[in-house]
Amino acid sequence: MSDAKLATLVDRLNDDAPSPSAKWAFEGAVAFGDPDGGLGVELPRVFRFRLGNGLRLLLLVDKSAPVLSYFTWFRVGSRHEKPGKTGLAHLFEHLMFNETERLAASEFDRKLEENGAESNAATWLDWTYYYESLPKDRFKLAVELESERMARLVLREPQVASEKEVVANERRMRVDDDVEGTANEILYKTAFTCHPYHWPTIGWMKDIENFTPEDCVAFYRTYYAPNNATVVVVGDVSEKDVLTRVRDAYGAIPSSDIPEEDTQPEPPQSELRTVTLRKPTPSEKLLVGYRGPALGDADHATCVVLNEILFGGRASRLYHDLVTTREACTEVRGWVSTFRDPGLYELYFTARPGISGDAILAALDTQLTRVKSELVDAEELDRAKARLELGLLQSLETTSGKAEQIGFYDTVLGDPAAAFRRLERYRRVTAGEVRTAARRYFVDEARTIVRVHPEPETEASPVSEEAGA
Repeated sequence: MSDAKLATLVDRLNDDAPSPSAKWAFEGAVAFGDPDGGLGVELPRVFRFRLGNGLRLLLLVDKSAPVLSYFTWFRVGSRHEKPGKTGLAHLFEHLMFNETERLAASEFDRKLEENGAESNAATWLDWTYYYESLPKDRFKLAVELESERMARLVLREPQVASEKEVVANERRMRVDDDVEGTANEILYKTAFTCHPYHWPTIGWMKDIENFTPEDCVAFYRTYYAPNNATVVVVGDVSEKDVLTRVRDAYGAIPSSDIPEEDTQPEPPQSELRTVTLRKPTPSEKLLVGYRGPALGDADHATCVVLNEILFGGRASRLYHDLVTTREACTEVRGWVSTFRDPGLYELYFTARPGISGDAILAALDTQLTRVKSELVDAEELDRAKARLELGLLQSLETTSGKAEQIGFYDTVLGDPAAAFRRLERYRRVTAGEVRTAARRYFVDEARTIVRVHPEPETEASPVSEEAGA
């Protein structure tokens, strides 16, 4: 549908709107596709709308299959919490599947399962989302269920107490009793001292145990409001049906007063930080965190290409060196955080029994010195770009994949089609830019190291911190 026809449709729908909060504003469209894909056809577009109460809607009509995906992105994550109340955003990921004023406990999931839907949710540092993927003729169900739990969630003591116990058990399993989970939590706790990326999304156990229904009600009324949410619809739908049903379901939900963030920027790190753990693990593990760029920084795509050269697949430098040639590690991987603010460039190594973390660190430093001093060759660079392009395009093969990418990039960067901007940027990365990025971010004085040593079964698990060691 053309922009002019959409504008006319919006005007007609607004003539029937019961209140100003239920009136749509059409905010234009953005092309969603690879402009260099060589298809020779007009690219599909993501249409952007906003209700009078602040709810944003991103719509991509995709008639390739008789299905649709319905995502609701809330602009709230663990970064929006306060010390003493960590883990609230994640707790809500659980609470939102519980009882509402119109639905008994378990009714939400039962209705979706009966209608052939797949559903789930995720919470992280900068955002939270919920989604359903379902047959196209069940679109009404997704709208009704999501609007219901946005406006009428039940948050009394029994519901809150039950989900607190679920989350506490999840923390025990995924962090307290998991070697990698513990080490990763300590990596961020040590690397960040001021920024809320310091605490884990799941929250500290003491905070989880002390949540009250009043805490949950305040959080819900503040952040689970239409003016803090974006609905993303991708699939075999019509523009009129989507606009009408979303307006009727959400138009009466009031907006909230969302406080301005009060985030302390993380100061530069000027000395090495090291933490040593002893855990029941058969071999040593090594986590290294360098300061990384924010997702929107100009360097981010270059760092991702650099990471692909170092860690992407069996032909990558670190895999070939430490796993294939030296047989020193069973696992190596790297990841450039995709956060709204500057995060970490994480490196992770699992040593073979008998191999020390010091030996792995020395091999790593040798490889990093090389990539900081020499230009990568054209074959390595092209292979890294090809792997990244394939991975990105594969993530867009399904309606849910498209909806997730649209919502993620819109929430973090404000651009629902930013995935394709990144694809263009990957293609433009040069060998010189890779070397510059390595020099800029692989700074020994600005890294955090977590060492995990095997623990004798009869000993305890002390944690020692060696500042600057």
